[in-house]
Amino acid sequence: MKGNAIQGAGYLIEGARLLTHPRLRLFVLIPLVVNVLIFASLLGVAYSYLASHMEYWLGFIPDWLSFLEWIIWPLIGLVFSLATGYTFTALALLIASPFNSLLAEKAEELITGREVAGLEGIGTALLEVPRGIVRELAKLLYYVPMALLVLVLSFIPALNALAPVLWFLLGAWMMSIQFVDYPMDNHRLSFADVKEAVRSRRLSSMGFGGLVALGAAIPVVNFFVVPSAVVGATLLWCRELAPRQ
Repeated sequence: MKGNAIQGAGYLIEGARLLTHPRLRLFVLIPLVVNVLIFASLLGVAYSYLASHMEYWLGFIPDWLSFLEWIIWPLIGLVFSLATGYTFTALALLIASPFNSLLAEKAEELITGREVAGLEGIGTALLEVPRGIVRELAKLLYYVPMALLVLVLSFIPALNALAPVLWFLLGAWMMSIQFVDYPMDNHRLSFADVKEAVRSRRLSSMGFGGLVALGAAIPVVNFFVVPSAVVGATLLWCRELAPRQ
């Protein structure tokens, strides 16, 4: 496998640092506001739902196996955080996708010093909302069958011990595809091209997507993950995935 996982993860950190650059600040604002509103409103509901149902599920464990609660809680919590982190991120991206494309465009111009023939302004980005939603739905349809497979495996004895690892790997893969799609879509490349590009530098892509998946699962940190990941994915695209001219 080609690439470097540590270098890939570093793109997210570098992307976060670039958010304060004067040329990007305006374009960071809308994705950031959308992300804060979605995560703040839905996370509390999701975690209260988990807590109430966990008590019900744990009620089926005999008293003499009660020590297992200390093992089950962290495992389910990890799986739940990874799954909800991706789900809420996907929802935020569905709503703000054209503005993320605009941020990726401006980030690429900053990184390369070359103009990108993309959305150009917020008005044009608004006109691209329907197309952006269709693109996001395509990514969601790609994700759902794999998520259902991992969900089924999560309930199979012995195999379910691997569930946290499988959810993490799936989240890392999808987060890399999800965000690399923005700079590539600005160049009118297809979703098939996105998947092929991510596969071509699998280690770098998984390192980047893995750190995004972890960040999306951490409260407060997840507010800033989307704009940081958009810029980080643009760095990954420019430095490793874009065809060399």
